[in-house]
Amino acid sequence: LIAMAIRASPNKRCTLSEIYQYLHSKYPFFRGSYTGWKNSVRHNLSLNEVFIKLPKDMLDKQKTN
Repeated sequence: LIAMAIRASPNKRCTLSEIYQYLHSKYPFFRGSYTGWKNSVRHNLSLNEVFIKLPKDMLDKQKTN
């Protein structure tokens, strides 16, 4: 699901908040009162080597271009 959120973004990059927003908008489960799923997203982003953390300024530059 995280990869789907990233692939759906125009530049194929997302902030954590954008991933949350994508999941919240696409899947009813993520709209409920349970918020533990956010910990799962963060956990998977940090442990899975397929996801790369970029410096915040790189994400800011992409939004202005």
